[in-house]
Amino acid sequence: MDVRSRNHVTVTGRSGAPVVMLAHEFGCDQNMWRLVVPALERDLTVVLFDHVGAGRSDLSAWSQERYATLDGYVDDVLEICNELTLGPVIFVGHSVSAMMGVLAAAREPEAFAGLVLLAPSPCFVDDPATGYRGGFSAADIDELLESLEANYLGWSGAMAPVIMGNPERPELGEELTNSFCRTDPDIARIFARVTFLSDNRADLARVRVPTLVAQCSSDAIAPPEVGAFVHAQIPGSRMVTLNATGHCPQLAAPQETAAAIATFVGTAR
Repeated sequence: MDVRSRNHVTVTGRSGAPVVMLAHEFGCDQNMWRLVVPALERDLTVVLFDHVGAGRSDLSAWSQERYATLDGYVDDVLEICNELTLGPVIFVGHSVSAMMGVLAAAREPEAFAGLVLLAPSPCFVDDPATGYRGGFSAADIDELLESLEANYLGWSGAMAPVIMGNPERPELGEELTNSFCRTDPDIARIFARVTFLSDNRADLARVRVPTLVAQCSSDAIAPPEVGAFVHAQIPGSRMVTLNATGHCPQLAAPQETAAAIATFVGTAR
């Protein structure tokens, strides 16, 4: 299968410039980056793609066997990098895609000039035994997944505004709700389990490429302690706390998000 068609890969920006690869979160597609791209493509080559099962990807390529863990998505990321042959990329992963970047860079570090982990979470579930705070108890996650599986559209309408934050700008929550609702419910149920049940804390120390952890100042999904944990576990990483609030700064504060990415690209060359 053609990788570019499978993941609806698009390349824009300045040819021959450093490459940034933007990876979207659960329930979204590459359209979520549209407000960030104009600021990046002036000086950079920008690669956008849809995870299989999202957006304009080839839905026939989706299988529960391949995408029941993050490994299937990591395989896709590396195949896209190899297909495009644009050289090492700065991989910008939002939310669950941040951990895809961590796993991909640990597996093939030569493919990456750096990572930007935007609102990352290596594990959403609190671990009282170690003192780790992921933001949710195990019971919270069980309830979340049960609600999603029982009524995906209703869950989307209730959860998307919480995830987005910024209640004074309801149009942002509405956009995320609509994005969630465009996702096939059966695919969303599997991806939600991958997103909320994965535990990649032990993988962070395997990263050996320059890394920026970009944490939002207030985020109901990935609280500040999570960003601090990721920063502490990745050797030599840098951390920035954005003024942006909510879990989707590329929509809520696109200029600030683009500036953080561009600044990091400039220092990671």
